[in-house]
Amino acid sequence: MQLSRRAFLQLSSAAAFAPAWTRLFPCTADPSIAALCRKLASDPLRPQYHLLPAHNWMNDPNGPIFFRGRYHMFHQYNPQAAVWGNMNWAHATSPDMIHWQHEPIALSPTPSGPDRDGVFSGSAVLDNGNPTVIYTGVAPPSSAAEATLRDGVHTWHETQCLAVAQDDNLRTWKKLPEPVIVAPPVGLAVTGFRDPYVWREGNLWMLILGSGFPHKGGTILLYSSPDLRHWTYLHPLIEGSPTGIRSANPVDTGEMWECPDFFPLGAKHVLLISTMGKVRWKVGTYANQRFTPEKEGVVDWGAYYAAKTMLDAGGNRILWGWITETRPDADLIAAGWAGAMSLPRVLSLNSENELQTNVALAAQQLRTAHTSIPPDATSTARQKVLDALRIHDLAAELKLEFHPKGDEFSIYLRSETGETFATISFTNKSGSRELRVNTVTAPLSGATASPVYLHAFLDGSLLEVFVNGTTSVTARIYQIPSGPLRLKIEGDAELTSLDTWQMTPISKDRLTGSLCS
Repeated sequence: MQLSRRAFLQLSSAAAFAPAWTRLFPCTADPSIAALCRKLASDPLRPQYHLLPAHNWMNDPNGPIFFRGRYHMFHQYNPQAAVWGNMNWAHATSPDMIHWQHEPIALSPTPSGPDRDGVFSGSAVLDNGNPTVIYTGVAPPSSAAEATLRDGVHTWHETQCLAVAQDDNLRTWKKLPEPVIVAPPVGLAVTGFRDPYVWREGNLWMLILGSGFPHKGGTILLYSSPDLRHWTYLHPLIEGSPTGIRSANPVDTGEMWECPDFFPLGAKHVLLISTMGKVRWKVGTYANQRFTPEKEGVVDWGAYYAAKTMLDAGGNRILWGWITETRPDADLIAAGWAGAMSLPRVLSLNSENELQTNVALAAQQLRTAHTSIPPDATSTARQKVLDALRIHDLAAELKLEFHPKGDEFSIYLRSETGETFATISFTNKSGSRELRVNTVTAPLSGATASPVYLHAFLDGSLLEVFVNGTTSVTARIYQIPSGPLRLKIEGDAELTSLDTWQMTPISKDRLTGSLCS
């Protein structure tokens, strides 16, 4: 079962929890905290080189920003349980987007404030050099007409709030007492009103919000401001179409587009939206403050949602995404943690103006033991290398190139006893190609006989798979193999090259920079 981003999970008394902590692990001398640390450190399903919550629940990346030589990642976080609820902004910092250190929680709900029921998603910008965030706050509506979020469980009023950093480490923030956008434009009935994304355009700040119109489709609302505090609604940046699907939650039907992100890339602009369980990209033209899409697709066909971008120190457009859980909430509570951040992905456009993603080169510093098959190896030599290859501790990077010879071929990750851990398959059906990672299927670009370039990152229960730069699938695998994994290739394709690396954990104990490390 995949947990919805905003699905409320009613918890039993066995999961009644301590008050919200101002630090993620306030005292490792506390026996209960020490026991939790031991459990997390010994969990083989807990990734070792992805950014994770110190413990409990995380979801959307929020406000990633490079500031004074360090990367800052904020994300949705529940400090009280390993399920969705009680949304705060957790904070982690890194020198390189790979090695992370958890910081104190940055933003928490203010009692009686416009965000008293949750500090939801948003963006960070530098306002005359001052880090500033704009985010969605939620609170009970004063009347039914004031409600902007109705998902079948919650009824909330969403407003857009602002906070300014009070120190160079971005650990202390001062909120404005009142929202900077208090309600949707007068006369607009909307299916949602959240997740601001902000950029500078000439002398003005521009802001978009995820929204939608009942029975008409999703939309992105566009605003402008001279100072980040006084906003004028302009018009929809883009409007969707009716889907004909009916559900209590408009995100599930496509009538609400959340988590918008909008930026120039090459000679085009790219819009990212999250809806119907997927992050979708649209590439097109931005003119007269309106966006016209020309190409579109899905960023990742697997357990991936709520994507957010930033510019790195070199000016590259970096994509982050929330790697969702696909196991029951009872398993999350038992494990004590849920969710992870994807590895940083560099975005570009190919010659067809399709969105391409490649993991940032910074991840290469984690590579250790290397196994390779050179392009000129004989079939006997290739098989000898494959037979000897072992992947230890569910931590590896794999790069393989194939030349298809027939309709189907597969790569299996199997334990020493022959149990299949993961299957990555490629098929050609009626002239079209598909990628399948376990049970998830995605369309694959390229002509039938063209090469297949596979790049994958295995980390505990996460498997990020990239093929030919344009197709991505993130899988969750909740099984513990009996020892190292072997690589088995079957089907009608020629393996022309292979490189695998063991990956180094970013902390000594799977706690990825938590305060009990």
